[in-house]
Amino acid sequence: MNAAAGQVHVRYHRTHMTKFSDLNLNPKVLRAIEEAGYETPTPIQAGAIPPALEGKDVLGIAQTGTGKTASFTLPMITMLARGRARARMPRSLVLCPTRELAAQVAENFDTYTKHLKLTKALLIGGVSFGEQDKLIDKGVDVLIATPGRLIDHFERGKLILSDVKIMVVDEADRMLDMGFIPDIERIFQMTPFTRQTLFFSATMAPEIERITNTFLSNPIRVEVARQATTGENIEQGVLMLAASRKDREATEKRNVLRALIDAEGDKCTNAIIFCNRKMDVDTVAKSLKKHGYDAAPIHGDLDQSQRTKTLDGFRNGDLRFLVASDVAARGLDVPSVSHVFNFDVPSHAEDYVHRIGRTGRAGRDGKAIMICVPRDEKNLADVEHLVQREIPRLENPLGDKPTAKPVKDTAKVTTKAGKPASKDATPDDAAKSEKPKRTRTRSRKKPDSAKVEDENSVAETPTPEATPKVKAEPQPEPKAAAPEEKPQNDKQQQNRRGARGGRTDGNRNDNNRQQINRNDNRVVGLGDHTPEFIELSFEQRSK
Repeated sequence: MNAAAGQVHVRYHRTHMTKFSDLNLNPKVLRAIEEAGYETPTPIQAGAIPPALEGKDVLGIAQTGTGKTASFTLPMITMLARGRARARMPRSLVLCPTRELAAQVAENFDTYTKHLKLTKALLIGGVSFGEQDKLIDKGVDVLIATPGRLIDHFERGKLILSDVKIMVVDEADRMLDMGFIPDIERIFQMTPFTRQTLFFSATMAPEIERITNTFLSNPIRVEVARQATTGENIEQGVLMLAASRKDREATEKRNVLRALIDAEGDKCTNAIIFCNRKMDVDTVAKSLKKHGYDAAPIHGDLDQSQRTKTLDGFRNGDLRFLVASDVAARGLDVPSVSHVFNFDVPSHAEDYVHRIGRTGRAGRDGKAIMICVPRDEKNLADVEHLVQREIPRLENPLGDKPTAKPVKDTAKVTTKAGKPASKDATPDDAAKSEKPKRTRTRSRKKPDSAKVEDENSVAETPTPEATPKVKAEPQPEPKAAAPEEKPQNDKQQQNRRGARGGRTDGNRNDNNRQQINRNDNRVVGLGDHTPEFIELSFEQRSK
């Protein structure tokens, strides 16, 4: 059903003041809200709760940290207070993109249903099917799930969705990023056409717009902020970092990160540090712990119990620094996060909004600092384009430390053995030091020009063997004897090759044998301790 034409747009601002007591919520729900310490709803709550209580579809657009979870949990609890659940047939369904967000929604239900006898089940990965099946079999009022685990239960025949009266899709834009849109469409088709749908997203990409037009019926569109904008109460900054060397970039980024944390001093009471890659999450967390910072990692590859323990420690204040991938960028409700550090510029500009939305929540001031290396400048430009502002540049707290030129040069100038050249070496010097080796190699391949090549080698190579041939006059005879022996040896080698039908113009094996037979006392390969079988032809070896 196309609902674009029937949408009612409602825009709220922070100046719009109302109280929860004005929203026709269940008295027991109001009591739980009061005990939780809340009195005034946020703009998204004030805009979404009234139409939701009237049974209308709601399309909520608001940035992270504006209270979207309570926007659907409070009206759902009020409406579910009447009636009871049946086995395997949940009365409502909440879809979340990540385990963390699903767990957060479940905690909200526990908070607001403390005076009501409503049941819930949490269907997420990392938990056994058996325990989840027991809850579903008893019947639940609220089913909170990630799309994949929900479909798994449905396909196993353990779940019937024909009695779902209210369906919620939370963080729809994140669903899109994670590739869950096909699953969401399938789940929509599993539920009754008459259901009420509450749909929430921070941004409205074209694909999200298509979904809402297809599955929502004349929704009330509640928009409390411009799409993909950052909170004005969050101070932002970016440090442009050019590493001294490419292989030291990661190390220098970690050094700068620690310096940025130290520069904030006592103002940085706790912080979330975001990395683009899981491996960087582990590395940064390990580095911070090594330098005495209270830090722990969290990402999708960790065991669910470990993730829960880490999050609980951060919420309780036992853990100061949480190093996270984007899995924690959604649904982590910690009201007092003072800082967000972006160790990397996010690959998707929208993720920047969600990341820094972890600070400055509930009207508090926050600070977001990002480190940008040259290869991330395009991503930075995308972020600035999305948020429609230039992020202020920050000074490096470590100061400007220009890289010494010799350090850069020594990275390029190396000997053939792979060892760095001397401090004063130049590329030309390195080439000279390698030239004799290359010359001698060519001389092995071309025995006819050995005399010329050897003379060049003697003139340029400062080896103990070659140097006397230049300086000492009385030694021409051994030098002349070598060419006389070489044709003889070459002829012998050719005869051997000819006997077995081999090539006569020098391949690698023949050259090795040819070099072995030379009587110039050079150390080649195995030196003086050459096994006898190497000097034999294949024909001789077979006898």
